[in-house]
Amino acid sequence: MRQLNLDQLRTLIAIVDLGTFSAAAKALHLAQPTVSLHISELESRLEAPLVVRGNRRITPTAAGAALVERGRKLLRDTDDAVEAVKRQAEGRTGRVRLGTSTGVLVDLLPQVLEALGAEHSGIDVEVSIRGSYEAMERLAAGTLDIGLVAIPQPPVRGIVVTPWCEQPMMAFVPPRWKAPKRVTPAWLAAQPLIFNEATTHMYRLTMEWFAEAGFAPRARIELNYDAAIRSLVAAGYGAALLPLQQSTDNVRGDRMRILPVSPKLTRRVGIAHRQHATLDGATLSVLKVLTMFRQA
Repeated sequence: MRQLNLDQLRTLIAIVDLGTFSAAAKALHLAQPTVSLHISELESRLEAPLVVRGNRRITPTAAGAALVERGRKLLRDTDDAVEAVKRQAEGRTGRVRLGTSTGVLVDLLPQVLEALGAEHSGIDVEVSIRGSYEAMERLAAGTLDIGLVAIPQPPVRGIVVTPWCEQPMMAFVPPRWKAPKRVTPAWLAAQPLIFNEATTHMYRLTMEWFAEAGFAPRARIELNYDAAIRSLVAAGYGAALLPLQQSTDNVRGDRMRILPVSPKLTRRVGIAHRQHATLDGATLSVLKVLTMFRQA
């Protein structure tokens, strides 16, 4: 037996609700012969009479009534499925996997997520802490949708990276240390240091800054968690070179000194994702909101 035809099922329900073929035809914007054909084909397919054709009003048979009852639910489920696909395609709902460093997560991302919640409450953003290298790998493998990564990045086929924001790198120094107003590589290299892990873009950026001045210092400890580095600086364990987090670092003056560096150093962050043509509506909506906060 062939599968049910939803248009024919909709016609049957309209006839039962309205009582006549002509009223159903008018409501469905169909010709009356088309309505009659829908019912005859449906009865033939199911091998059972579905309606009793009376003089004044059409009534369903027992089989017809059973089909109408289940048909209403089937059509509701179909409409719900169509609406769900539409919401997904239009970017009004869905799940987006976003990878970012801890620095961006603390400083900029909360503003983005707040704006996203106000505009697209049906989108669930699943945030994970990823280094730039790992984020690029996961984007290429399809296990991440968006990455906020340090730039520049080596090109990866199929992955687009666009500038998003710039953060000035600052020297974070324990409050009791005597330090110059502007911290130089020579002064900082002579201090106990806390670095990001050697696998990170931040580590390479830091070491290039020292190397251009002729220094290659070693750290007392290497971490990959900005908050932990700041806590160690506040405890007097060492100094660090980190991007300034405008939303939180401005209130830490009593716990550590945050000093400009000379020569200046800037950390640049980009938005990485696959080609637009391959992205679903939810991911495109998140990208649109991220672009609203672009500072680069």
